[in-house]
Amino acid sequence: MWVAPWRLKQQGILGMNQRNIAYIAKHNPRHLYPLVDNKLKTKLLAQEAGITTPNLITTIENQHDVSLLAQRLQACAGFAVKPAKGSGGKGILILTRHSDDEFIKANGKIISLLDLQRHVSNILSGLYSLGGTPDIAIIEELIEFDTHFSGYSFEGIPDIRVIVFKGFPVMAMMRLATRASDGKANLHQGAVGVGLDIATGKPLHAVQNGESVMRHPDTGQALKQLQVNHWTELLTLAANCYEVTGLGYLGADMVLDLNQGPMLLELNARPGLSIQIANGTGLLTRLKPIERLSPKELHYPAHKRVQLAQSWFASDILRDQ
Repeated sequence: MWVAPWRLKQQGILGMNQRNIAYIAKHNPRHLYPLVDNKLKTKLLAQEAGITTPNLITTIENQHDVSLLAQRLQACAGFAVKPAKGSGGKGILILTRHSDDEFIKANGKIISLLDLQRHVSNILSGLYSLGGTPDIAIIEELIEFDTHFSGYSFEGIPDIRVIVFKGFPVMAMMRLATRASDGKANLHQGAVGVGLDIATGKPLHAVQNGESVMRHPDTGQALKQLQVNHWTELLTLAANCYEVTGLGYLGADMVLDLNQGPMLLELNARPGLSIQIANGTGLLTRLKPIERLSPKELHYPAHKRVQLAQSWFASDILRDQ
């Protein structure tokens, strides 16, 4: 369906060109990109700032280390393998131990130690990295699934994307894995995106492949019943990423661990725009009020910025524009 440009403007829809020029290029200094384009650098930076992330088991930096995989993972019942410079969920492998030389993927498929070594070698060669440059494999402890989300995700762990502008959380959505997305929380592969009210964490609207949905396509769970615990704490962690990175416009990907609560998965200096579809509203309706803030307001601590954002954007009731 075609939509008139004037109607998109009326709804405050942020387009890709405007995002790239007016927000990413303007507010994200290029020299800071490596801080978020490299997941290992992001993790170490976040941990230094007191932001919780999944525990690091080991890193594989060269082919010699690949031969030591079995030894380094001997005590691990389960783990996640990620390319440090990957994007869009590519190259991520979630495994639980089946035996000393076999592992089980999230979809139940068994792979051998040789398969795992081959996958890690592909990561090192840059198969999944931005620009195809040589990479490092990160191996982390598994996130403990919060049973509160049972029925809302197929195989994979749901995550929450928060758009942070000048330190203010302005829009959020939860991404729910499906059979179509192969258990990954990736909207482009068929995951469900659920827009979340900044004030409460309650669902506003849900989409899959651009179409509105009311229930999870695989489990049948009603999405309107979704509730995110520790919501304000999660937003505060996301807001803190502004000081940690110096990036004015970023996407913070968060997850809820059963035991540790909100955790940072990764940061994105070029967050996508489909979050607007999931929320049923345009980003410009949230970004423009922030751009008009005084220097004093922009320097509030993270918890204060979250409180203000929750009051301004509650149920889409915005400040006078």
